[in-house]
Amino acid sequence: MKRTKLVNHLNELLKPFQINDYCPNGLQVEGKDTIKKLVTGVTASQALIDAAIEKGADAIVVHHGYFWKGEDQTVTGMKKRRLQALLKHDVSLFAYHLPLDVHPELGNNAQLGELLGISIERPLEPWNKSSVAVKGKLSQPITVEAFAALIEEKLGRSPLINKAGDHLIQTVAWCTGGGQSFIDLAASQGIDAYLTGEASEQTIHSSNEQNIHFFAAGHHATERYGVKALGEYLAEQFKLDVEFIDINNPV
Repeated sequence: MKRTKLVNHLNELLKPFQINDYCPNGLQVEGKDTIKKLVTGVTASQALIDAAIEKGADAIVVHHGYFWKGEDQTVTGMKKRRLQALLKHDVSLFAYHLPLDVHPELGNNAQLGELLGISIERPLEPWNKSSVAVKGKLSQPITVEAFAALIEEKLGRSPLINKAGDHLIQTVAWCTGGGQSFIDLAASQGIDAYLTGEASEQTIHSSNEQNIHFFAAGHHATERYGVKALGEYLAEQFKLDVEFIDINNPV
């Protein structure tokens, strides 16, 4: 398909113009006019770029791209090498950050909830339709240990766990990636547990003092599923050759 058609479709699907983000969403690096082979991945690291080039990809779609607010704007070192590889091989780079987190079907939160069997009820911030955190419910109450085992089974890694009391878990709030700051809002709503990718030092105090169980399952691990689902959608919609490449990251 034509690159311009893919740009237009992704922008219409993910609606980045509706969200105030920390980076440009959409086409970040322009490559070939026609796309036959597409690679998806979480982050546009050198390892992902090299793997995509080896696969003969014409374009890469990621969740974490480039040109973040506040970063050094000079094209040197690591940034130079990444951009040089993309430009040399005429590979387009598409990146969708918060728009991919919040999409109601293909988004990271939606995909993680589906994977863990948590049905989304509403945004954690009811006043914000683009809330990057959500509230949901398990089909039945389970123990902290059972929920941790479920996370480990589905994500393939043991989460960091902070058990805050003896109550069972049925209501869950979550935000994939670095969403630990939402734990206080979840606690204020009486939610049983909060799940995200990362933890800060103060997160554990919030968990203990507000009696809300806390789980951190990894920034990368919790955000694999949105971009993977997006690639599968594009493959079905446009008959594209799409391959998800998971570059392991323990964080």
